[in-house]
Amino acid sequence: MNKRRISIEDIAQRAGVSHSTVSRALRDNALISSKVREEIKQLAQEMNYVPNAIAQSLQNKRTNTIGVVVTSIADPFFAEVVEGIEKIARPAGLSVLLSASHRNLQQEIAAINSFHRRRVDGILVADSRISKEHTKQLTQIAVPTVLINSQTEDQSEIFHSVAIDDRLGGKLATEHLISLGHTAIGYLGVGDRSRSNQQRLEGYQMALAEASLPQNADWIAISDEDDTRISNVTTGQKMLSKLLTAEVTGIFCYNDMVAVGALLACQKLGILVPRSLSLVGFDGIALSGYVTPALTTLSQPMLEIGGIAMQMLLDLLEEKTVENRVLSPFLLQRGSSAAL
Repeated sequence: MNKRRISIEDIAQRAGVSHSTVSRALRDNALISSKVREEIKQLAQEMNYVPNAIAQSLQNKRTNTIGVVVTSIADPFFAEVVEGIEKIARPAGLSVLLSASHRNLQQEIAAINSFHRRRVDGILVADSRISKEHTKQLTQIAVPTVLINSQTEDQSEIFHSVAIDDRLGGKLATEHLISLGHTAIGYLGVGDRSRSNQQRLEGYQMALAEASLPQNADWIAISDEDDTRISNVTTGQKMLSKLLTAEVTGIFCYNDMVAVGALLACQKLGILVPRSLSLVGFDGIALSGYVTPALTTLSQPMLEIGGIAMQMLLDLLEEKTVENRVLSPFLLQRGSSAAL
């Protein structure tokens, strides 16, 4: 049989003081002398007293938990972002609750509303699809909420945000292929992430225009799959053939997982990368360095993104003024891209 949990009343009885005195002493209330506070704390430790987290949260109106919504728990990108979140949350005494939206707006809204019912202190949402018109579907916005890489152009002013400069990333990726002598450059994208997909495509188009290179509609392959749960690897495998038919020599892929899918398709077809085709990804996930050849990629500082978002949330909880952040990706040149 489990031993009965030691209570404040037990400590008060042993110390010969009132319940309120013990409670105040354990909270370092200045109404209790430092000598008495230390004596009661020592006694509580000797009796193996464990504070009741629920009772404490009712007193300070905090649950010391935050909710994090990601599109997929299996996606390596979000694994690193969450790691960055936890590195800041843990020392601050906050626990992280995780939920997946599967790139579905209604599931994202349901997850946020669920976190509100759980009385979390704050919420972080990655790849959010919520725009101004959707905020009315949220039961309440009672806690600080920070969006990570929001996928809508018209996000509500009630949210704060941390984002990567997708347009710059697309431009840098394409400029890299141009610098290697490629002039027939394709873009392999996905159709379910409107903002990042559009901005990376725009960056690709900007780089071609600035280099006075032709822009061919056949060089753009964007999946129109309706199933939001289809993997990006599968998208890369399925869509590569369209760009091969268009005879491109280099491809900028929406992200690393799409690039991995394209790489697998190349291996199946006997196409040598980078001798016959150069590939560039986006994100810089750990897997991109382990495939053969290792992927050239536009790296996002994923740990930093998670850490900045979490620190922003902490500042909001302390009612500090915070500003939205936009971070820049950087090129990691590896073996999947080479001179034409």
